[in-house]
Amino acid sequence: MSPPTRALSQTEFVALSAMLVATIAFSIDSMLPALPEIGRDLSPGAPNVAQLVIVSFVFGMGAGTLFAGPLSDAFGRKRLIVAGAILYCLAAVAAVFAPSLEALLVARVIQGIGASGPRVAAQAMVRDLYSGRAQARVSSFIMMTFTLVPAMAPLIGSFIIAGFGWRGIFASFVVFSAISTLWLGLRQPETLPPERRRPLDLGRLRAAAREVLVHPNVRRAILVQTCIFGLLFATISSIQQVYEVFFDRADSFPYWFALVALVSAGASFVNARVVERLGMIWLIRRALLAHLSLSVLLLLSWTLVPETLRFPLFLVWQAASFSLAGLSIGNVQAIAMQPLGHIAGMASSVIAAVSTVGAVAIAAPIGLAFDGTPLPLLVGTALCGLAGLWLARRLEEEPAAVAA
Repeated sequence: MSPPTRALSQTEFVALSAMLVATIAFSIDSMLPALPEIGRDLSPGAPNVAQLVIVSFVFGMGAGTLFAGPLSDAFGRKRLIVAGAILYCLAAVAAVFAPSLEALLVARVIQGIGASGPRVAAQAMVRDLYSGRAQARVSSFIMMTFTLVPAMAPLIGSFIIAGFGWRGIFASFVVFSAISTLWLGLRQPETLPPERRRPLDLGRLRAAAREVLVHPNVRRAILVQTCIFGLLFATISSIQQVYEVFFDRADSFPYWFALVALVSAGASFVNARVVERLGMIWLIRRALLAHLSLSVLLLLSWTLVPETLRFPLFLVWQAASFSLAGLSIGNVQAIAMQPLGHIAGMASSVIAAVSTVGAVAIAAPIGLAFDGTPLPLLVGTALCGLAGLWLARRLEEEPAAVAA
């Protein structure tokens, strides 16, 4: 069968890209209901460390992105996605049979490395086809569609656990990845033609990485994205324990998570509608300021709020955390990538690697500081928001002509 050559409609391209990127969300959020059982089965003496199943995957994904970009620049976006999907699926199979928590964590790191291929290459495909505010708009639509997966992932995970146990979730990862990869192979043309590829050369790779890291505005955008990712990963790592231990709502957690995620999906839709008129910088700063203000207010009033109101207020805060992602991640990514279209794969790789690994370094201590209350999470994410807002004050939006 000959490879596809006809360009997809923007709607199908957004849906496909969202599913490729959603491999990450599904691999993280569907695990949340499994953490108590994983802790009881593999780490009964220290159940809190089961959340490392989340951050180990994120760490592997961040480390893998450092290599995924140059590989996609050298061999094309589609080949990198397929190769990453194969590694991802093999690691998922290994996780099914993991005899210990340590073995499971190793499998999750490898699975994250595999998932970095679809993550980076999908972002590079967007940059191959769009730039500037148009890229931010498409990225927002992708984020909006992508949100449906994390919204339903914990619920899907809980159903799989009920029928097959927590190890069955890893089999579902294989099915999910196979569907998206087959869709890509049958429908999406390669967006990086051979004449635009950059051969794997250590000197060129070092020069490209240096070009990414020495650009002041790109550096600032990477740091802002690190703060936002750290806030988001810390929330995801701790959220199930907060529901189970503090609010005693373990059974209803997947439903509340789905509700909040679906409500938060509207932020990506709003961003897609207004970003070309208001600008990316304006939205990033307002989103960070709003989340920081809500976190501080909740912290200051926590001891004064009646217990009956704490859960509704926490739901609002959780929705604000997820909405922050929809209002900022696509914009920050577009700002960072704007002057780097000629090395889109390498740029996406370095940006994602630095911001993701940095976010793990932020999120892991916040998650492990869980003391049975939401307070460590609120304090940690408020500090992330404050740092992100301080860094965002010097961000600049470069003209689209820079991408030429």
